[in-house]
Amino acid sequence: MSAMIEHIIPGRAKDLGDGFKVRRVLPFAKRRMVGPFIFFDQMGPAVFAPGTGMDVRPHPHIGLATVTYLFDGAIRHQDTVGIDAVIRPGDVNWMTAGHGVVHSERTPPEERASGQTLYGIQTWVALPEADEDVEAGFQHAASSEMPAFERNGIDFRLILGTAWGHEGPTKTYSPIFYLHGEMPAGSVLPLDIEHEERAIYLVEGDLKIDGEELEAGSMAAIATGTTPMVETTQGARIMICGGANIGPRHIYWNFVASSPERLEQAKADWAAAAEADFPADGRFQMPAGENEHIPLPAE
Repeated sequence: MSAMIEHIIPGRAKDLGDGFKVRRVLPFAKRRMVGPFIFFDQMGPAVFAPGTGMDVRPHPHIGLATVTYLFDGAIRHQDTVGIDAVIRPGDVNWMTAGHGVVHSERTPPEERASGQTLYGIQTWVALPEADEDVEAGFQHAASSEMPAFERNGIDFRLILGTAWGHEGPTKTYSPIFYLHGEMPAGSVLPLDIEHEERAIYLVEGDLKIDGEELEAGSMAAIATGTTPMVETTQGARIMICGGANIGPRHIYWNFVASSPERLEQAKADWAAAAEADFPADGRFQMPAGENEHIPLPAE
């Protein structure tokens, strides 16, 4: 393997039920994080027939921000911040969990009636220790708000952070970048992004990094301080992400924390909230209109 590549991380298929499958890349045993990115899933492409859809029941998060980005389809997001919003291709949803938030993700009524193909990427960004307990919040940036630019003949959209002199519209908590690139056939790109940690995920197409082939559905973590050449023969859709190393994190279910004690407290608080039917003054509540939840996994 090239000295410019630290790890090749294969995507692992996960069935979330009802035929909805994801390809999980992070966390990985040999590479838990890339910058602050601690979780990386490719959703679909999944085809839902009319009358069916995705239904991720209300569930909690702490210590992270969820980032949703779609190539196709739509998702309705509801949370305990009071947000009820539909995300569509090219938009970005950033939900800051901080001290605690509960949300659901479902197919919107219109798409449920007509059927849809759902295709996109969901990531989690770990928050720095100083911000682990910030108040929960939500940001939606429309496709038109995100910087779109061309570099070496490749069309890029900057989803988060800073890269190549551009800055995304979403407030973030640590040095970070997240790019969607569409590489035409025969294009070549020097990966000279200024951030400490970087990784490339191949969504579809063919790709070589410093002469090493990367399979679709896999991620290459790039060695710090190197500038590999990225090239495609037939064309490729890529996601590039990374940022500053914010230190190790512990992860359990939907919780991310800088200490095991924080995880244990969140587990106890979610179990207690469910037992008490989610009181309005508790750490974890229910989004408006929701009356079901995902229970704490049995250990």
